[in-house]
Amino acid sequence: MSAKRDYYEILGVSRDASPEDIKKAYRKLAVKFHPDKNPGDHTAEDKFKELGEAYEALSDPDKRAAYDRYGHDAFTGGMSGGGGGFHDPMDMFSQVFGSAFGGGFEEFFGGGTRKQQRSGKQRGSDLRYDLEITLEEAASGVEKELEIERNVPCDTCSSKGSKGSGGVKTCQSCGGRGVVTRQAGIFLQQTTCPECRGAGETVADPCSVCHGDGRVQRPSRIKLRIPAGVDTGTRLRSSGNGDAGVRGGEGGDLYVFLHVRDHDVFERDGADLFCEVPLPFTVAALGGELKVPCLDGRSSIKIPPGTQGSTVFRLREKGILSLSTKRHGDLHVRVQVEVPTRLSSEQQDKLRSFASSIGDHNSPMQEGFFQKAKRFFDL
Repeated sequence: MSAKRDYYEILGVSRDASPEDIKKAYRKLAVKFHPDKNPGDHTAEDKFKELGEAYEALSDPDKRAAYDRYGHDAFTGGMSGGGGGFHDPMDMFSQVFGSAFGGGFEEFFGGGTRKQQRSGKQRGSDLRYDLEITLEEAASGVEKELEIERNVPCDTCSSKGSKGSGGVKTCQSCGGRGVVTRQAGIFLQQTTCPECRGAGETVADPCSVCHGDGRVQRPSRIKLRIPAGVDTGTRLRSSGNGDAGVRGGEGGDLYVFLHVRDHDVFERDGADLFCEVPLPFTVAALGGELKVPCLDGRSSIKIPPGTQGSTVFRLREKGILSLSTKRHGDLHVRVQVEVPTRLSSEQQDKLRSFASSIGDHNSPMQEGFFQKAKRFFDL
């Protein structure tokens, strides 16, 4: 069996190091060799144990004085000096880092059960609600009444959790910490106390309705004002309308996620709206006025003579209010020239006569296309 290394050497400090220097050195090395940071590394695990043993001896003034005088023999046989051996290195780590970071080593390393300040009152959980609205409601804003199942304050005990004057008392199982600890090899495992469910306190005379929780689950109706300009994915928060807190604790929040239903006429892109409107071929040829739909009613656009299909007209500020700029977007109207499908014989004859009268010299799109085709095929 190899001889034990010098405790000062293990921590990398001199023999005249101050208690604060010793503590700083231990902190730095304990983080480096902690088992959670080196899974499966037995060398790191051994060094972590060695660090805990060294710090245990040098952090206590009496043990350090004995070690300086007798070395490792101070903690063997009858020269233990009342030291009683060494504590678990994980427990030592928890003591050092608990005071520095406001929690146990599980919190410091981002895992395990977070150690919290415990009291009988606990904040309620946040809740999520998915709500579908129409495009018109998203554009103008609307007030909705939501019905949700949530924990609400218990009227029977006025949220105290106790039906009498007994009130609450410190949990005997966890001593008020809200967590219980058990040894698992070299590790300490913390879990929520099953007796108080993490509250740190128990009710002496539980309410028969809420069973000491101070809240009961019931359907609730909540009014929510939805501002104009929202879109799919918009999240609204209703403060305090989540679950009620335990025994009068602060209520959680309700988060409402919006989904805007697809519209039969309009498509939306941010604050702009897009739609297609049929245009009679006579109006396209002669020009005129075309009625187009808007979210707030109807509007008119002037059609110049000779308007071609797929021409887009823009109506300024006829879109949706932008939440970021507080300005309305535009409405983009694409016209599609409508060709009659049921013509009488008389109408067909008139159209043939009309086609003969204009010939091939009054069709700019057709002329342009065949000019390109001629160059392409080198005709």
